[in-house]
Amino acid sequence: MSERQRIPSLSPFEEEIGFTRALRVENRILVSGTVGVAADGSIPPDAGAQADLAFAEIIRHIDTLGGTAMDVVRVRMLVTDISDADAVSAAFTRAMKPAWPTGTLVAVAALYDRRWKVEIEAEAVITSF
Repeated sequence: MSERQRIPSLSPFEEEIGFTRALRVENRILVSGTVGVAADGSIPPDAGAQADLAFAEIIRHIDTLGGTAMDVVRVRMLVTDISDADAVSAAFTRAMKPAWPTGTLVAVAALYDRRWKVEIEAEAVITSF
């Protein structure tokens, strides 16, 4: 069985439900849905700003588990309003364009907190050449 390495829980919510924010198994890193909440707990009203914060957090998790943004191979973005697609796509470009990962952006009816306009998950594969 492969050893699993995970980042420490960031909230009691993770422990209560039993999920991992980011997990590494061998050369794969999987990052759960991440939203754009600032360090002080505030949530920007703009979907693009939320996406920028979420991408920064995702990259931080990948770095913590031994990868880099260049290892990202897949990104999924969920928006609650399709009119935010351009702003979220621009954040994707700022954060991920150098890696050229696959990307999916879909609209959903709602996220857990009504202030969240976007949730993003990512997958990375660490390779050495």
